[in-house]
Amino acid sequence: MDNREEVRAFLRSRRDKVTPEQAGLPVYGQRRVPGLRRGEVAMLAGVSVEYYTRLERGGLKGVSDSVLEALAHALRLDDTERMHLYDLARAAGPARAASSRQRQAAPTVRPSVARIIEGMPELPAFLQNNRLDVLAANPLGRALYSQMYADPTCGANTARFAFLNPAARQFYRDWERVTHATVGALRVEAGKNPYDRELSNLIGELSTRSDAFRMMWGSHDVHVFREGTKRLHHPVVGDLELHHETMRLPDDTGLTLAVYSAPAGTAAADGLKLLAGWSATVAGQEHDADTESTS
Repeated sequence: MDNREEVRAFLRSRRDKVTPEQAGLPVYGQRRVPGLRRGEVAMLAGVSVEYYTRLERGGLKGVSDSVLEALAHALRLDDTERMHLYDLARAAGPARAASSRQRQAAPTVRPSVARIIEGMPELPAFLQNNRLDVLAANPLGRALYSQMYADPTCGANTARFAFLNPAARQFYRDWERVTHATVGALRVEAGKNPYDRELSNLIGELSTRSDAFRMMWGSHDVHVFREGTKRLHHPVVGDLELHHETMRLPDDTGLTLAVYSAPAGTAAADGLKLLAGWSATVAGQEHDADTESTS
């Protein structure tokens, strides 16, 4: 098992996206390929056609950084695509492959990180792993994603919720954009960790159960969550337009912290206050029910 097929498909998909006009090349006669020819990429990257052909067939093992940079420039890769290319090259190395096969302990939520999440009661906050499992969330975060938590088949995984729960299409008002980003984020992680069995199982499950996921996965687009805006529709408080910041923890666990917020005085800020009140009411009712059942 290696990542040669992933390398092949990624390079071919990026080559197909670049037109000769974008690359500054002259066009003569009828073309049979949607983007650049292999020879054109080789010329732009300053390598032989034979060498580029070997690369596009998946042979990134041992490729120098200078060649990777030349490829990134020739294929007009953005920062995320360039990072993905480097990840694929590193994953192709024998040392990385051997270490990736070793079973690694699942990352745990450090108590200090849990305190940070719980210490932001007015902002929905989540901690996720590289498979988009939510490992920890504060009460407002659980209230915001109440539909995901109410569905035991999701396993508190935002990718499963987005693609397999019909409610997600109403919850995410920009469902297409959100799901494309979700697929791109999983593609990045698959490039870094091609031997992660749980990640592969998740991708296989989503590919089997969701036509939309399977189609998006075939595009080989990549994405990294950083910051942006999410337009949501919560079944209790209605429409919310929230800013999100996603930060990777400064260690080797691969965990990321995501925090949602809204400017003071906006409808979204008022919606979060209503959501907090609803969450507290539900929590109180559940507590009373538990007390009655044990009395």
